[in-house]
Amino acid sequence: MTETLSSDLPDGLQERILRVLERACDEGILLATAESCTGGLLASLLTDVDGCSHAFDRGFVVYTDEAKRQMLGVPADMLERHSAVSKPVAIAMAEGAIASSSAEIAVSITGFAGPGGEGAEEGLVHFGCARRGRETVHREERFGALGRGGVRLRCIETGVTLYEEMMT
Repeated sequence: MTETLSSDLPDGLQERILRVLERACDEGILLATAESCTGGLLASLLTDVDGCSHAFDRGFVVYTDEAKRQMLGVPADMLERHSAVSKPVAIAMAEGAIASSSAEIAVSITGFAGPGGEGAEEGLVHFGCARRGRETVHREERFGALGRGGVRLRCIETGVTLYEEMMT
């Protein structure tokens, strides 16, 4: 079980993370993350389970547009045209994580976790999930004004769901 944040996780999330990691271990699947608004929280939880963390290849924390371009190959014109919090960027982040790692499945998370500036809808988050040999999927969530911590935890739940769905 996770040790770092176990008391703060929603009911059942620890067990779901464990099941994802056990399945990845059993099937020899490596996982990766590409995170912006969650700041590496999903990667942290995936590496916090004793005996299963070897299923995790790497995490990319790409908070700035420059980091998204440099580390994941997200095109500058895409970021300018759509903004970092968009479907095309979430998909590009997930696909970039696959291209820049040995992972079989990567989840990306980009959104507005907490009170933002003008034009930022608090709780708006875009997710991508890429798997080698499959079409990348996208999910958009509007979690609302839950505060940074609340939005981030909902992001983790959604990220775990995407891993579960992509493993089937």
